[in-house]
Amino acid sequence: MESLTLRTQDNISIITHLFLPEKSNHKLLLINSATGVKQQIYFSFAQYFSEKGFTVITYDYRGIGLSKPQNMKGFNASMRIWGSEDYKTLTDYIKLNFNNYQKYCLGHSVGALILGMNKDSEMFEEFIFVGTQNAFVGNLKFKTKIEAYLGFGIAQPLTTALLGYFPGNWFGLGESLPKNCAYDWRTLILNRKSTNGLLEKIDDYSKNLTQKVFVIRAEDDVWLTEKGVKSLLNDTYPNLQPTYRLVRTSESEKGEIGHVNFFRSYNKSLWNIILNELI
Repeated sequence: MESLTLRTQDNISIITHLFLPEKSNHKLLLINSATGVKQQIYFSFAQYFSEKGFTVITYDYRGIGLSKPQNMKGFNASMRIWGSEDYKTLTDYIKLNFNNYQKYCLGHSVGALILGMNKDSEMFEEFIFVGTQNAFVGNLKFKTKIEAYLGFGIAQPLTTALLGYFPGNWFGLGESLPKNCAYDWRTLILNRKSTNGLLEKIDDYSKNLTQKVFVIRAEDDVWLTEKGVKSLLNDTYPNLQPTYRLVRTSESEKGEIGHVNFFRSYNKSLWNIILNELI
């Protein structure tokens, strides 16, 4: 594992890790993280794939994990900037250093939603979507719907306005988020257009993407519904060619997958689901 610092066009440091295999199969896998999830969550998964010959890259968006500023209050970041600047910095790096590789991108949650914000997404042979959807509240189950209205309708905007950033850890929602990342997340939940509500505010390349996509959904992910997943593929990425895979809790050694735990080392037995798709 090698640590790199990449600079965005607007001169922000993006801390990146490169997992190089002993014997390369000339395949590269870029991992786009979920909202508020540090890249370290993906390290065991990345190491596993590097042992299978893949070159794997993880990184933190600005405002998250190792790419976090000393002072979050007023820090300029949004999900749209994550896609158009931070993710673009990674694809520029890949084009420069791994141009002759077969390239794949794994988008976890928001990591799949930002693909349409960067024209370079066209360079990947195939996408892997894990735990991602159009998260509009109308697509959610009843109990989660109530939590979403209370959390994103009241608690999130209130705490964000008071603090100048969103303290996600207070609510069990991962890392704290820069203010405009929180507001973009609110758009994903409360705006009927969801992901398309963000894409219409930025250069939108989502309809250019025509590749295969392997879409993984965990049975026990309470924030995810089949309706939301199908909405993303039908309404946001209608030209991708999806294959769907529901992962049952009975397939997990701990009987626990949820929204993030697919990538925990105790679920290593599940990683072959992706490996078999890419070899």
